[in-house]
Amino acid sequence: MAELKFENVIKKYGKTEVIHSVNLDVKDKEFLVLVGPSGCGKSTLLRMVAGLEEISSGTISINGQVVNDIAPKDRGLAMVFQNYALYPHMNVLDNMSFGLKLSKTPKQEIQQRVEETATILGLEDLLLRKPHELSGGQRQRVAMGRAMVRKPSIFLFDEPLSNLDAKLRIQMRAEIKLLHRRVDSTIIYVTHDQVEAMTLADRIVVLKDGIIEQVGSPLELFAHPANTFVAGFIGTPPMNLLEAKIMGRPGRLHLEFDSGLTIPIPEKPGTELTLGREVIMGIRAEEIVPAQEEDSSERSWHIEAEVLVVEPLGNETHLHVTIQGIKFLSKCEGRRIVSPGDPLKLSLNLNEMHLFDAESTRVIY
Repeated sequence: MAELKFENVIKKYGKTEVIHSVNLDVKDKEFLVLVGPSGCGKSTLLRMVAGLEEISSGTISINGQVVNDIAPKDRGLAMVFQNYALYPHMNVLDNMSFGLKLSKTPKQEIQQRVEETATILGLEDLLLRKPHELSGGQRQRVAMGRAMVRKPSIFLFDEPLSNLDAKLRIQMRAEIKLLHRRVDSTIIYVTHDQVEAMTLADRIVVLKDGIIEQVGSPLELFAHPANTFVAGFIGTPPMNLLEAKIMGRPGRLHLEFDSGLTIPIPEKPGTELTLGREVIMGIRAEEIVPAQEEDSSERSWHIEAEVLVVEPLGNETHLHVTIQGIKFLSKCEGRRIVSPGDPLKLSLNLNEMHLFDAESTRVIY
């Protein structure tokens, strides 16, 4: 069992506060991902859990025990770094067993643990190689194996895939997901890549400037972003976010853009919108698709557009379009043949539209 709790955790460098009163509960055996842009504080939080950074105020506890003043080696954790941190003069076997030897684990148990872990990670034929004889993916598996043999209660991953190429990152994501199922431990994983976060996490913590913006499952954050930052950060491609004003009359409200474009606002029970309020409209590219002639769904609202840029991706196509002077990103399945300059009728699913307050950026609809 490994539950982790942050209570009012603050980190300061001198007078500069970089982590602002973080409160968070991490469940036993949960795969939690800390995600956000560079400099948001996610690695600092992870290093405070590991004991590599001091906590300015607040507490971090593991299974109810405050660990602020406990040495890193006594916290029952294992960390996998971005740069692998392997000893270059040692072979794979010695790298994986080094921590166990330091803790004076019996030789027979060391051998058994290393062999079991090497088999799980597909390293059994590489145990006598040095790090310089391994590929990037193999080195990362060795780093994971070194953590696994210690049988920690919590695994800490600090951007472990950022040095790998795109194809290898996809492969390693799957291996880390399998690792979580096999070791049945709590994992805290730091990344700036929201695709990694979406594919790996049970829950995601979105950070910005040392503040938690939202916590939830990948689908919760995708479908119900709390503010424009989360809306623009989670999802590929990013959500369309456009400034507008609420106009019309009660029961027949619409969004009005500077160019004169108007888009109706579907009524939603329990939602009150103020006339004249400045908002940011959010709608995902997959909710803006080329209209089908037979499409008469109440969910859809049709409008003419002009294609600006076409991005064919094989299984889908991204279309940068303009609607009455306002630029949108549209997404369609398959290989639709369109060219820049072509007119195109689009269908917008306005029931999946979000409205955010322009000043606070918080979601209001």
